Amino acid sequence: MNNRQAIRALIRKDIRSVTSSVQLWLPMLIVPLIIGIIVPSAMLWVASRVDLHSISNLNVVLDTLDKLIQSGQMPSLATMSTDNQRIVYFLGLYMFAPLFLIIPVMASSILTANSFAGEKERKTLEGLLFTPMSMSTLFRGKVLAAFIPSVLLSWVTFIIYGVIANILMYPIFGTLMFPNWNWIILILWVVPTCSLAVILLNVLISAKVRGFQEAYQLGGLVVLPLIALIAGQATGMLMIGPWMLLGTGAVMLLTSFILLRLVTMWNRRQQLAESQI
Repeated sequence: MNNRQAIRALIRKDIRSVTSSVQLWLPMLIVPLIIGIIVPSAMLWVASRVDLHSISNLNVVLDTLDKLIQSGQMPSLATMSTDNQRIVYFLGLYMFAPLFLIIPVMASSILTANSFAGEKERKTLEGLLFTPMSMSTLFRGKVLAAFIPSVLLSWVTFIIYGVIANILMYPIFGTLMFPNWNWIILILWVVPTCSLAVILLNVLISAKVRGFQEAYQLGGLVVLPLIALIAGQATGMLMIGPWMLLGTGAVMLLTSFILLRLVTMWNRRQQLAESQI
């Protein structure tokens, strides 16, 4: 068996182990459905159909938008005639963008925690280590088995959200508003690089700990910086622009190279075999 065949076999094996367990694949579908489709679509519908002045505490959001206009961060808001247009524009094209980083992070964490830690729990890692494939082939297959589904899940959620967002926004603006450059860079550049960095970090963690739950809980700490990013975007304290997204993707790619070196240095065949004991 050559390297490509071995990698394909590893990918099929890992994906099959996830799809055969409801506890693994159900959260991977529910989370994108809620944070990527249901919640954003519901908020866009309310913002586009309801008299916003009848909603309590709306002044906080309107004040945030006024600050963004005055600071010049979103000059396009100044040309809009109604509060509904401003809020729908802000929600649809800016507010929900950071939420889409949670999807690949969550999916990558589940898939990668199941990778080595799951193999240890099922007592199947030792069999993999005694196969004639190289360690680089083994790690490459494990990384791709998590990378491909997590990115595809993010892209599918993005497409569904984009269709719904355009349907809801078109009557207000009279044109297709979604996606803008922020979303394109986010989905095509930041999501893949972020997924790769999270996967390599989780491979490193998963290969060191003894169980799936421990690996998943440690890997899930990556979500904390994303929560701060979402809060900054919502309050207008940190507006994500194209250059910031390009820089974020570059940092994630550099982080991936560093983590890859650590993975190859710290996870050798003998060390992984000893961790089974």
